[in-house]
Amino acid sequence: MKLTLKVWRQANATAQGEIKTYPLDGVSPDMSFLEMLDLLNEQLVTQGEEPVAFDHDCREGICGMCSLMINGEAHGPEVTTTCQLHMRSFSDGDTITIEPWRADPFPVIKDLVVDRSAFDRIIQSGGFISANTGSAPEANSVPAPRDKAMRAFNVATCIGCGACVAACPNGSASLFLGAKITHLGELPQGQPERWSRVVDMVGQHDHEGFGGCTNIGECASACPKEIPLDVISQLNKDLRTAMKQGL
Repeated sequence: MKLTLKVWRQANATAQGEIKTYPLDGVSPDMSFLEMLDLLNEQLVTQGEEPVAFDHDCREGICGMCSLMINGEAHGPEVTTTCQLHMRSFSDGDTITIEPWRADPFPVIKDLVVDRSAFDRIIQSGGFISANTGSAPEANSVPAPRDKAMRAFNVATCIGCGACVAACPNGSASLFLGAKITHLGELPQGQPERWSRVVDMVGQHDHEGFGGCTNIGECASACPKEIPLDVISQLNKDLRTAMKQGL
């Protein structure tokens, strides 16, 4: 396939960025989107130009590093991570616009790479449980209802990629936050810090500059792990309960 790529180029965090256009030939439909970017970088290096910086790690849809806006959609036209998006989702002759996440709490570091450490700070503020160190406890020593265990497992699949923030018109991280609150709050091990956790994590979320949720639903539509929108309801319910307790 022959493609025309319009790529955001920005030398560093303080530089003025711009869209640059690159023609690219020889793209196989079986390539992943990141392999296509590898091909572009090989072409740029051969021409003596600076390659495009972009984030990636596992390339298996697990780590959440490959965060890109593709033709205005988080991770592109398929509900998956960028690394699991294949070029057969596009057609010969297409023009593809590739940009970094657009959110104030995710500042651009270089080209397509953004700083998502705001998510790390939200987790550090309360996304954990207190547990004794030592050998692992017997799996059945803390009974948990199956429905709660399965819900906790399903929402724990959130990989913190930030697609929810990028897709949200308000730049809210409520889906990410709701997933973390729900997966810890559903299980007995998460109960001791349950109410202080939600207050601390919501406070950090707001401190980082993420916007408020207005239930538009774009976050859940863009989520590559299909985290359901109702985790935001659970987040709000826990927050109300904590506030009633004066936390």
